Amino acid sequence: MLTALAARRVPVLAACALAFAALIAAAALAPLPYTLAQPGVTADVLGEHEGEPVIAVEGADGAGAVAGGELLMTTIAATPPDATVRLTDVVSGWFAGDRAVMPTDVVYPVGDSPEEIREYNEDAMTQSQTAAEAAAFDTLGSAGDDVDVTLRLDEIGGPSAGLLFALGIIQKAGGEDLTGGRTIAGTGTIEADGTVGPVGGVPLKTQAAARDGASVFLVPRAECAQARAELPDGLRLVPVRTLDGALDALEGLREGGGVPRC
Repeated sequence: MLTALAARRVPVLAACALAFAALIAAAALAPLPYTLAQPGVTADVLGEHEGEPVIAVEGADGAGAVAGGELLMTTIAATPPDATVRLTDVVSGWFAGDRAVMPTDVVYPVGDSPEEIREYNEDAMTQSQTAAEAAAFDTLGSAGDDVDVTLRLDEIGGPSAGLLFALGIIQKAGGEDLTGGRTIAGTGTIEADGTVGPVGGVPLKTQAAARDGASVFLVPRAECAQARAELPDGLRLVPVRTLDGALDALEGLREGGGVPRC
């Protein structure tokens, strides 16, 4: 009797195994609502990008060439919102040190088409540049009415370069080197009043910064924990909450004074 029962179980187990294998195969082929991201490009806001000055300032009292280091804005490179991401992509991304797997609705607005998302990012970049200019000239004690500022990073969208744009405008309009000869990278949104906000993707941005030679990374204070989690060797984190705080930290670096740490 036991032998007969065991014999009947064999086809059942085989059928279950086949069904399970089919389920795994279907899951592996099905598109998933995830986005894969990796360290993106950096751009020195004090220099040129693709043959054009990232920031050009005309009409400011201190405007002119200033010798110094670099101020690198950082980015992440993400799969497009309409890209097909499968289970194998997600699993490999989880185990890769230079990639991240994130829900698509965290990276892109829900329900928007790729074209609408592109327009959204372009608008966010434009607003970021406007806020950076206002915050920079407020810090310089000038309304900036007679100053012409041009910012060129057309192919990069989003608001996360706001802090670096503001610092770049201050150096180019004020005529003082903020870097102390260092390559300093960072990220963070900027408000017209100088408030610095979080941006996301910080661990990947620190990797991009270290890859491109930065020794210091300005990070929104709210994202210190994420930045520390996978911090590249040799990269110093400096937390900031405001544009004035970032300037104070850069002065401390230049003069060997106290500099906050994450």
